[in-house]
Amino acid sequence: MVSDVDEDPLVADVERQGGPLAAPAVALLLAQAKCRNVTAALGANDLADVVLGCDSVLEFGGEVQGKPHTEQEARRRWRDMRGSGGVLHSGHWLIDRRGGDADGDAKRPREVGDVASTAVHFADLSDTEIDAYIATGEPLHVAGAFTVDGLGGPYVTRIEGDYHAVVGVSLPLLRTLLMRFGIAWHELRPDPYPSA
Repeated sequence: MVSDVDEDPLVADVERQGGPLAAPAVALLLAQAKCRNVTAALGANDLADVVLGCDSVLEFGGEVQGKPHTEQEARRRWRDMRGSGGVLHSGHWLIDRRGGDADGDAKRPREVGDVASTAVHFADLSDTEIDAYIATGEPLHVAGAFTVDGLGGPYVTRIEGDYHAVVGVSLPLLRTLLMRFGIAWHELRPDPYPSA
């Protein structure tokens, strides 16, 4: 489900109240807000026991880079990023709707969250390559103006860390968060698991 969280005003509001947020905190705040929003939209009879919300931001030059939204902003970012690198922070928030929070309230959902951070290095693109990539529309609506698993993949020369976090969902981190609810990763597989 897609949440209806308006990201920029949410971050601005939190920063007005408590000062600037570091990039990992922005990713976690947005993941939490999206997860809570979707959880609230689920009906009581919905079969989802556990809800995952994720969001990513690119930290580049000490600044948080979310979605550029416009061609001009995407072009500016790529001209700055080419031949350089940044850190992609993917926030993950998990809500266990089965209840049993830390205070012993059996009805209140349990919540956990964390961030996976991965260094990303970009190719030294020409202006023509940047313009051609932006013309696809892909970089306008993704954190950092790139995807590693889409049309932007050839422009990512190296990552240091969790590839899955760059795609958007860190499978190792998700496994760890699920374990905090007593859910083993292998329990999520279909039964019987199809043989290879």
